[in-house]
Amino acid sequence: MASEAKEKNLASLRDSIANLEMQQAQLESELASTTSKLKNDPTATVKRHIRLLHEYNEIKDIGQGLMGLIAEGRGVRQIEVEREFGAGEKD
Repeated sequence: MASEAKEKNLASLRDSIANLEMQQAQLESELASTTSKLKNDPTATVKRHIRLLHEYNEIKDIGQGLMGLIAEGRGVRQIEVEREFGAGEKD
């Protein structure tokens, strides 16, 4: 009796493995299909995006520094200069 239960468990596990292998093959096929439709290599796109974010942050830092100098020269708070130039809190 224990042997029958063991065989049933083995058969069930084999079925599960076969099912998972079919799912894996299907997902790999979908991934290959989707990847072939991409215009650019995803890794290159991510690297470009990161580079552009670094450039943006550098430009933003310079802009904030210049507005700080203007504010200091005028004797006002930097937020007032930022408002004058249309820069908000989320910029």
